Amino acid sequence: MWRLNKVRHKAGRPGDNLEEFRLKRRLHEKVLRQARRDRQLVSKRLLLSEDEEQQQVSMDTNLEQQDVVALVHQLQHSGLEKEASLKTLSTALRDPSAQLSFVKQENSMHLLVGLLTSSNAQCRLQSVRCLHGLSNSPHPSVAPACLPATPYLLTYLCGQSPKFTELCLYTLGNLCPDSDVVKDKLLAQGIVPALANCIENQRHNLGVVEAVGFTLSQLLQTKDAALKIIPMVLASSLPAHLLSVLTPDLNFSLGAAIECAWCLHYLACSCVDNAALLSRGALEHCSSLLVSLGDAVAEGNKEEGLELLVCPLLRCVGNLLTCSVDDPSARVTDAGLVVSLCSLLQAYVNTRPSLARESAWVLNNLTAYSTTFCSALLTLHLIPGLIQLLPFSQGINTMILRVLGNVAHQNKEFCVQLAQLGLLSALSVTLKMAEPEMVILSLDVLFMLVASSPEVAAEFVRHSGVSLLDTVQYNSEGELRRRAAYLLEHHLLSNTSHCTANTSP
Repeated sequence: MWRLNKVRHKAGRPGDNLEEFRLKRRLHEKVLRQARRDRQLVSKRLLLSEDEEQQQVSMDTNLEQQDVVALVHQLQHSGLEKEASLKTLSTALRDPSAQLSFVKQENSMHLLVGLLTSSNAQCRLQSVRCLHGLSNSPHPSVAPACLPATPYLLTYLCGQSPKFTELCLYTLGNLCPDSDVVKDKLLAQGIVPALANCIENQRHNLGVVEAVGFTLSQLLQTKDAALKIIPMVLASSLPAHLLSVLTPDLNFSLGAAIECAWCLHYLACSCVDNAALLSRGALEHCSSLLVSLGDAVAEGNKEEGLELLVCPLLRCVGNLLTCSVDDPSARVTDAGLVVSLCSLLQAYVNTRPSLARESAWVLNNLTAYSTTFCSALLTLHLIPGLIQLLPFSQGINTMILRVLGNVAHQNKEFCVQLAQLGLLSALSVTLKMAEPEMVILSLDVLFMLVASSPEVAAEFVRHSGVSLLDTVQYNSEGELRRRAAYLLEHHLLSNTSHCTANTSP
């Protein structure tokens, strides 16, 4: 009785069965979320001014000739030449050895902070560029050395110049993941409310919004973010501002939307308080944007970077779906999401299989507890497209089998429809695969199909199902053998004699 205790149709003690199914899925999804957290990466950004971008090659060839010690000495004693010296220093501080030399110079950071707070706007700008260069350093000792400047960088987030604000934001974003000391100091100095105020005041400046998203995402990926940072972020106005950036109008700002979507993903996968995100409409908002993106991809939109927005949205929706099961008011109701997920799956299965797998994962979470969305897959004729993807590997086929299992689990009528759409023939192929998980899932789905109707069982027998399961039984061990034997004994061998009797002359 290997399967009757795990998957039942509605006629057979559905309450106990549903709880067991939910527990199994939640454990599986916990593993997925942990894997995503383990693979999180922080990165640094280096901003260049327009003239620097044009002269990058010639400037880089001269970096090794700069003497940092001499530049610091010039800044201490020069008058009108300070701006030029600072500009030269900001270029030199992109070199890792120059960064170390600078922080080792006595009073060098004190000098830089003094210039950062001076009344000369150009000196302030070049001083921030120097700090920005230092923030890109690979050396762990450089970030803590920049701490005297961070209160001023946070204060300048309220400034009037968008470019200057962006530079401060990216500098802070580069510094915060390098050291727990830096991160804790920034939290104590109020970086979370500073970011909230900045994005609120500059919400119409997309470059600043993107920079806020980058800095916040760096914070959310730091160690112990779930304990110290995420509760502060959720209690602020930041989630509402992040969601407001995610607009279906793809011409709004792809860069800002990408950064904000990653922030929402980090908040959702932490599971600190997903109820707060659901109450703000995060699931509905992200799902709506996914529908728009799926439609755009289906229409042939191949805009560069679009997949960078699709990825965090998929992860955010997938994780929030697992939390919306017990909250009917937070559930997704737009059947267009099913269509969009299938469109994304088809579009990325060859070019970006990881995104195709993510799309199938979200589709699995969407259909796990919903008769409505399972029915939509059938009524919108999406099942044949999913069946065609079963030969694809890299975890895509296993997720699709889970989705088909969700549909079969709803009721017997859905099982009959799945059989009529060719799933029995597809299972005859997947049962021969070498991957044990595919064989186990195929047996799970097959059980639901043949148990739903004697006609379906007889159809599988006509597909040489008995000999196929005999092969599985005798070439496998343990659980696979027991499952194949149970199917043969309780559902298929009785149909063999029936088919023989009907076909005898």
